[in-house]
Amino acid sequence: MELPKFLLADNTDYPEAIFIVHTEYPRFIINLENDEVEWMEEFSKQDEDDLMEEAENLIEAATAFYDREVSRYDD
Repeated sequence: MELPKFLLADNTDYPEAIFIVHTEYPRFIINLENDEVEWMEEFSKQDEDDLMEEAENLIEAATAFYDREVSRYDD
């Protein structure tokens, strides 16, 4: 099965939270309510240094995905 790069998720146990799941490496879940990120990968020290450079871009892309999805509901 081929998954989209981002998935929009919610959970009734967290009624205020909106989750975006990034399905490609490095996989992560961001809670847009508080911008908390949970990485679903294990990283070496070198990977962590490289990831910090890319993390901001990935989080911006996740937020843009959310904005695009919400705008489609308004149409």
